[in-house]
Amino acid sequence: MSVSPFVPDEPGPSPIPRLRSVFISDVHLGTRGCQAELLLDFIKHMECDTLYLVGDIIDGWKLKSGWHWPQSHNDVVQKVLRLARKGVTVIYVPGNHDEVARDYCGVHFGGVIIARDAIHETADGRRFLVTHGDEFDGVVQHARWLAFLGDWSYRTVLTLNTWFNLIRRKMGFGYWSLSAFLKVKVKNALQFIEDFETAVAEEARRRGVDGVICGHIHKAEMREIHGITYVNDGDWVESCTALVEHLDGRLEILEWAKMRSWSMIGRAAADRNEPGLLGEKAAA
Repeated sequence: MSVSPFVPDEPGPSPIPRLRSVFISDVHLGTRGCQAELLLDFIKHMECDTLYLVGDIIDGWKLKSGWHWPQSHNDVVQKVLRLARKGVTVIYVPGNHDEVARDYCGVHFGGVIIARDAIHETADGRRFLVTHGDEFDGVVQHARWLAFLGDWSYRTVLTLNTWFNLIRRKMGFGYWSLSAFLKVKVKNALQFIEDFETAVAEEARRRGVDGVICGHIHKAEMREIHGITYVNDGDWVESCTALVEHLDGRLEILEWAKMRSWSMIGRAAADRNEPGLLGEKAAA
């Protein structure tokens, strides 16, 4: 997995060059775990020709049980729609948490194209299946009650993760994902991830493409699986990652939380006169 080493201390030029394509997923707008401020900062510094929204952008499961929609979540939606109005091709591939949007596949909404999945061709000629990936999760497909239970448990861990990072920031430390750490330490979770990656790669092989780009499991990864390039763009509740395609077709996973300092995110929030990552008004 390629990660940019750029860590700016002061505002300045964009830390990433112009891109051909950007892939983000698992934003989970409508939940308290969503790192909307970090995503807004990423969008502010990102220029691309095509933006793929690879599912679970809005968390319909959570919104059914309780409304949580701060201004920063609305700003993310507005930013994406503004990109579409400015000529960026925006392709929305819904996931299981925003599955209601699958009823509108083929529809153009505010310049955003909604599709069940897509085939993306990179500048160097490789073809990738773009899919959220929940179709390859046996729990989601065959035991939805267990999926909902797992979602509740996961959100509980994310709540702990939020408070944990509040303490870290007050102590002067950067972002660190407790939930991601637990995920890689649990044997069953590791086996689930491996099985998922293999299943998605096999679907790409069946479709006759060179690789697959997906989300769903909140674990950014780029590796070869029996001749198929498997890429997961991660999420914006734990790792805050995006997959980008450079103008030459090279793919790279950016870990935005590591690339940007907390102080800069706070200043970006202050420019909009909005709550920062600490849930407070940033100092002028």
